[in-house]
Amino acid sequence: MTALSLPRPPLSGASYSAVEFDTVAAQVVMLEQRLLPARIEYRRYEDAAAVAEAITAMVVRGAPAIGIAAAYGLVLEALHERGDGGAFAARMETASVRLGRARPTAVNLAWAIARMGRCAARVADSAPDARAAAMLAEAEAIHREDVEACRRMGELGAARVPQGATILTHCNAGALATGGYGTALGVIRAAHAMGKQIRVLADETRPYLQGARLTSWELNQDGIEVEVITDSMAAFFFARGEIDFCVVGSDRIARNGDVANKIGTYNVAVLAREHGVPFTVAAPFSTVDLACPDGASIPIEERGRDEVARIGDTVLVADGIGCRHPAFDVTPARLVDEIYTERGMIRPAKGELPTQLASAGGGE
Repeated sequence: MTALSLPRPPLSGASYSAVEFDTVAAQVVMLEQRLLPARIEYRRYEDAAAVAEAITAMVVRGAPAIGIAAAYGLVLEALHERGDGGAFAARMETASVRLGRARPTAVNLAWAIARMGRCAARVADSAPDARAAAMLAEAEAIHREDVEACRRMGELGAARVPQGATILTHCNAGALATGGYGTALGVIRAAHAMGKQIRVLADETRPYLQGARLTSWELNQDGIEVEVITDSMAAFFFARGEIDFCVVGSDRIARNGDVANKIGTYNVAVLAREHGVPFTVAAPFSTVDLACPDGASIPIEERGRDEVARIGDTVLVADGIGCRHPAFDVTPARLVDEIYTERGMIRPAKGELPTQLASAGGGE
């Protein structure tokens, strides 16, 4: 096991972090999530190209976390660039394009890159050390704000969780997917901290098994009762009345309230509606894309066949047989009972729109 080693306390506020910045070594540090739960190992990266590759390969994943990782990747480029303002601007643009292509669905990635780009434009004509310091301060602000946003939305969502509820969640929307604390798991953590006697059913989330590998590991670390079920078992437990509340994260929320999240989320929402169970979403406001009119306009990443056809070295589907892997699906707003953000709550199924949150808080 490789422990998290930094010259300062991690900004995640926890003993483990999806992504941090080592200010002494000038490296982006990521927990290698593809190895969990078997091994805890941190990887270090020294330029934006390597950070982009890590995002694509899912060393780090989760919409807020990859946005933070990209912000830190741009800090690395700022540290390396010693030329004039023109050279700095060109380097930032090249790195931003590369990072932006790493994963297309999560809007937090583009949001963080754009915010870092505005910072870069403000400081382009400053001395190299001052430029780098300003970029690091901006990236750290993004990181800290995300942790605080998770805690705020966690409190909002936790207030809606029934006492003694069994909660179903899909994929991993915890500290491993964010700057720290988590979105959907932030709601669960906050409910647990409030003393509500909750338990969690975690969908395994095929084909990448984020629920089985990551969500269950996180909740177990916190002493929250959790059981893993296969994705195809959810209907059985809904029908038996064993699920009282659903909460998931999101990678992009369209202006009309449609929600893109990990593939299989739409299944959960349909089941929840059929069985009269609240289906809710927790996400920072940076996940809301007001320029995107609806779910049909959200780009859906399609990943390679081997993530379906293999688990490690084990072959599940014979060579020569095709596999499809859309990484996300879209849940229509009419099936989303509540969305929790750091700016407040809306109820898309009752016609409330994300635009109502646009003026509810400051920041970029």
